[in-house]
Amino acid sequence: MSEFSITSPDFEEGGEIPKKFGYKFENEQPDILFNNVPDGHKSTALIMDDPDAMGAVGKVWVHWLVVNNNGSQIYGKTDFGENRYGGPAPPDKRHTYIFKAYALDTMPELKEGYSKQELEDAMKDHIIAEAKLTGTFAP
Repeated sequence: MSEFSITSPDFEEGGEIPKKFGYKFENEQPDILFNNVPDGHKSTALIMDDPDAMGAVGKVWVHWLVVNNNGSQIYGKTDFGENRYGGPAPPDKRHTYIFKAYALDTMPELKEGYSKQELEDAMKDHIIAEAKLTGTFAP
C-alpha cells in the first residue's frame, strides 16, 4: 500500500501558493487531497501554520484548523480570530506555509472554534499516520 500523503491541485510541494489563496486577496480555500488514508482511520485533521511568522510576529501563526468527522467539517479558530480558512499573509518577506495532515483512530470531540492546542491534545496517542505539504507565499 502506498504511503499516506497530501497534495494539492492548486500548488506543488514547495511551490508558490497562488495569490487568490492569500488572506488579503480572495482568501480562497485551496483543495487539499488526502491520499492513501490508512484503513481503520475514524477521522482526519489538518493544521496549516506559518513557522516563519516567529521572526515577524513572535509566534507560529495558525491559518487553518479543520477536523473531518464522518464527512462533517469542524473548524478551529485561526490567529485571525476566525473559524475558517485564513490564507497566507506574510507581513515582511516570503514565508513557508506547512499543511500537516493526520489520520486518527478516533473522532475528536471538539466544538467549532477549538484552539490548535486543544486539537493537538485531542490527537495525542490517536495519530495513525501523518503527512505534510509545504508552499510559499510572498507579500
